[in-house]
Amino acid sequence: MSEFPDSARPQPVRSPATQATGLRHRLAELRGPDTPPRPLDARALAALAANPGCSRRALLDGAGVDKGRIADVLGAPATFGQSQFALTRGNAFEARVKADGGAELLRLVHARVGAAGTAEPTPELVRTPDLSAIGPEGRTARTALALRAAVESAAESGTWTFLDHPMVMLDVAGSPAFLEPDAVVVHPDGSWTVVEIKSFPMIDGAADAAKVGAAARQAAVYVLALEQVAERTPGARVRDRIVLVCPKDFTNLPAASAVDVRKQCSVTRRQLTRLTRIEDIAAALPPGTVFDPEQPPEELTAAVESVPAAYAPECLAACELAFHCRDRSRAAGAVTSLGRPLRAELGGLTTVDAVLAAAHGEAGDPEDPTVAALRRAAALRAEALGGARC
Repeated sequence: MSEFPDSARPQPVRSPATQATGLRHRLAELRGPDTPPRPLDARALAALAANPGCSRRALLDGAGVDKGRIADVLGAPATFGQSQFALTRGNAFEARVKADGGAELLRLVHARVGAAGTAEPTPELVRTPDLSAIGPEGRTARTALALRAAVESAAESGTWTFLDHPMVMLDVAGSPAFLEPDAVVVHPDGSWTVVEIKSFPMIDGAADAAKVGAAARQAAVYVLALEQVAERTPGARVRDRIVLVCPKDFTNLPAASAVDVRKQCSVTRRQLTRLTRIEDIAAALPPGTVFDPEQPPEELTAAVESVPAAYAPECLAACELAFHCRDRSRAAGAVTSLGRPLRAELGGLTTVDAVLAAAHGEAGDPEDPTVAALRRAAALRAEALGGARC
């Protein structure tokens, strides 16, 4: 018999629902009183997956904190984002593509990724279910039901289904992210295709490679979320090619191309699994930490600095706090501020001072290939400058 009676008692086990409720309560505390959460969209999620080592972004995005307002209070406002004109133009183009029950959009999907011999999506063969519901959880459930019904309808009568702005959910480091693709099309064979509608032009059948890559990474997030729904839907399959719809040349007419996102899905899936769980990051914070933009700037700065960041120059185009993190990275002399490729080349030398000391022979192991290369480069530089003075 144990001499500690209580040790034999079973410890209470928290159910997943209880854990989720506790996490939501903790994240609400971090946002501040009466502060609604800022939704995490696919673009932000793709950027987060590209930098999985940044605990700061993972926590703030997972908690729904408005990083733009925080950056303003910290005196380092973000300067990226679409203009109001671009947003208006994009919304007008999307409305045109989806007009008449998505007839033009379905025609483009059929032309780009439709299987040979598949019936064309004529109005009598197209279903457009209503996806309206209360709250993101309700819309997510409604979307799942509509997708299941679409697969069943496709098997029975070979119909197409056009889902306008469905909502799907993806777990991000223990926190649910509700995502809203532009459209999802269910083919007569029961497979699903993600459609991305962008306002940048497609000239002579090709668009800017960098913008297409960003769209592919964003669409990969939708594909991953839909794959989880497909696992619970008999006969369903998410296609690994998405359809990108853009304005043709310099007109407002739509053009489309099929983009293979298998690589982007693989990378994003791997990076998301590397993210530290949000509850673990939150548990390491000092007591009373709150990311409320209404609090004094010095308290907000202390709260932000209590979460480790992993700054890289790529953050400038994807994160509202990038300028603040860059200033801190430069002040600390971190080589990451010069770019990830250089950081990888320097191995264990993590600061500019350490790199200079190694190059000048003041520190470092001469047998280290990195140190040897730095000293050789410093010697060549000195030789070149000496020759120039002569």
